[in-house]
Amino acid sequence: MGPIIALLGAESTGKTTLALTLARQLRTLGREATVVDEYLREFCDAAGRTPHRGEQASIAAEQARRIEAAAQSGSIVLADTTPLMTAVYSDFVFGDPSLYASALAWQRRCGCTLLMGIDLAWQADGLQRDGPQVRAPIDAMVRGALDSAGLPYAVVYGSGEARTAAALAALRPLLGLPIAAGATAGTPGGAAPAADETMPRWLSRCRECLVPGCEHLQRLLPSPPRHHDRS
Repeated sequence: MGPIIALLGAESTGKTTLALTLARQLRTLGREATVVDEYLREFCDAAGRTPHRGEQASIAAEQARRIEAAAQSGSIVLADTTPLMTAVYSDFVFGDPSLYASALAWQRRCGCTLLMGIDLAWQADGLQRDGPQVRAPIDAMVRGALDSAGLPYAVVYGSGEARTAAALAALRPLLGLPIAAGATAGTPGGAAPAADETMPRWLSRCRECLVPGCEHLQRLLPSPPRHHDRS
């Protein structure tokens, strides 16, 4: 089984673009990488509508099945969403939290979870987009679900090369990438963990302070301020 990299986030936060870009970057480093597209988009295009409440579970299951099938090849799998996003939207749209348990259990299979920051401009894109006003609550629900299950994640900010560099820096420990991969992550738009820390631990400290701008501020600092450290 190849490692699974989950890309999660609210609508119009660059999940698809980043997944495709990371796949290209990894291939230039001699690594096999496969992108698993979001099944929900395929469903909406075929049905000409968004799913009903009773269809959510099957959509989540099909997303999981496609990711697992891709991982069988041994390739690095970049999953453009996972069942967890289906669970979050099922809760948000229908008030149905029943999919969380299975989605979070499945999420534990992922070697790394990248959560897209909501710093990119919102763009309309067919049936799946509800508007920029839903991004903050969806972002909070994803974080809350991951935190409730004790699942680590790295938040990725910035645009273009800076966003890619931040993501590569988060993936470096899992994939054993060279330092040059994501080396620009210390510039604005990337993430700069201290030399003896990993990305998920550093970003978890920012989450603990509960200040929304903290994750943005930390990207500009050479090391995290000690008042955030509870160790």
